[in-house]
Amino acid sequence: MHHKIAPSLLSADFLNLQADIEMVNNSEADWFHCDVMDGTFVPNISFGFPIIKQISKMAKKPLDVHLMIVNPDQYIPVVKDAGAYMMNVHYEACVHLHRTIAAIHDAGMKAAVTLNPHTPVSLLEDILQDLDMVLLMSVNPGFGGQKFIERTLDKVSCLKDMIVRRGLHTLIEVDGGVNLETGKRLVDAGADVLVAGNAVFADANPTEMIHKLKSL
Repeated sequence: MHHKIAPSLLSADFLNLQADIEMVNNSEADWFHCDVMDGTFVPNISFGFPIIKQISKMAKKPLDVHLMIVNPDQYIPVVKDAGAYMMNVHYEACVHLHRTIAAIHDAGMKAAVTLNPHTPVSLLEDILQDLDMVLLMSVNPGFGGQKFIERTLDKVSCLKDMIVRRGLHTLIEVDGGVNLETGKRLVDAGADVLVAGNAVFADANPTEMIHKLKSL
């Protein structure tokens, strides 16, 4: 399977968001990546569910909604109502992760779990078979434009081994410091989905950058 590209709208121009959404719609990108931050779980605040709902009205591609928040369980119906295809919750934020994943599926969405840089992939051993995707953070969550954490490559390889060994189809997504150089190494290590923010939206030709990332 060819890898997917999910431009992160956290890096889009919010004064001209419609134009950036239309650019992604008309590009080779596969998903929109939407980061929701609460200022508690991570040291930043982004946008909330009303914005995502408006994005979903214009988006012609699925929404991958990444919740960097405490108590994500209580927002499952809201995320579904906002138009999410994939609901992504942090391992570190969920006390009863199995229950959370089941509730996401029951709501009709795909379910993903995110791991912060310090969290080992081995902790997913008993939940991996229930997941549609695992997102590995390759920077500390909260801000765009950070330096890629090299250890992520080993985590991707280790997680891919776990998935293949058990005959699963769980996708591996990576978010943070993704560009043409790190993206190539991540795909070679086994990543299925690349989230790219600054690399896409800060480029003079974002459509061409998405093409280059897709062609890695």
